[in-house]
Amino acid sequence: MYQLGRKLLFCLSAENAHDVALEMIGAGQRLGLTNTFVPSVPSRPREVMGLTFENPVGLAAGLDKNADCIDGLGSLGFGHIELGTVTPRPQPGNPKPRSFRIPERQALINRMGFNNKGVDHLVENVRKCHYKGIIGINIGKNFDTPVEDAESDYLMCLRKVYPHASYITVNLSSPNTPGLRKLQFGDALKSLLDALKKEQALLTDKYGRRVPIAVKIAPDMNEVEIAEIARELVSYEMDGVIATNTTLSRDAVQGLPNADEQGGLSGAPLSDRSSEVIKLLSSELSGKLPVIGVGGVMDARTAADKIRAGASLVQLYSGFIYKGPSLIREAAEAVYSCDHG
Repeated sequence: MYQLGRKLLFCLSAENAHDVALEMIGAGQRLGLTNTFVPSVPSRPREVMGLTFENPVGLAAGLDKNADCIDGLGSLGFGHIELGTVTPRPQPGNPKPRSFRIPERQALINRMGFNNKGVDHLVENVRKCHYKGIIGINIGKNFDTPVEDAESDYLMCLRKVYPHASYITVNLSSPNTPGLRKLQFGDALKSLLDALKKEQALLTDKYGRRVPIAVKIAPDMNEVEIAEIARELVSYEMDGVIATNTTLSRDAVQGLPNADEQGGLSGAPLSDRSSEVIKLLSSELSGKLPVIGVGGVMDARTAADKIRAGASLVQLYSGFIYKGPSLIREAAEAVYSCDHG
């Protein structure tokens, strides 16, 4: 059924199809149709970052930026849902068109630019939702905030989402906000991590609960840079790392329609590189903090690859768009097989 729906959705532009799909998912949940058409996902809880995840497959950030469809997406069987990226103030993002399919490679390119309705809108939607699973909230900076002032944007978002999140992800790796990736390196990284950890301690005391903080990194780093960021994440006692965001590389899609569009590439072409980064990162971390694997999880094999590389959980985005809700169960069963293998 999803393949038929996908054919219809793919007649629309990528961004319009995204909006229609979210509306359909929400309507299916409200009408009680989800359980009829979507295979259930076996529950095998696992502890990661001090949280209990019902299953190891989550939704990556970017699909529900504004928390408009939490209950609908939750009804599909995800073990966790990561919302955002959200910024302190609403912003329109980059000019349209800004999302493109490359179906020949089961890939997407986007340059959305953190389009969202702002952190207050997201928080209100989280407050109203009925979903009882793990909710991650992915935070970023506004496009017009200078990189040297980014810390204030992250801290503002952290304070606002803290009471409502199961965990919080700090997005330093989107290629679509100018200068953002500079925050992954050197003194800029150290200063930001230090500020986040100090604020986390204050908020833990204020609310009487500790909300883990993960950092989302890019796939376009060399081994030295991966080792450096791993050392800093351990040094500042971060709670987790999400690897990886989209890539600027076009090696796997050269010559195809839309391949020259600016933005981050996701989907099948990212799978091997993402797993390679996870493996290098896991080796450097030596189990001191968990890795959540994302990037090209398209089927059972690629889900298992992430776990074998060292990930504790996996997340879906492009694979979910190309394969539909059945991928959640397929990926979960692949992870369970790794557990027993």
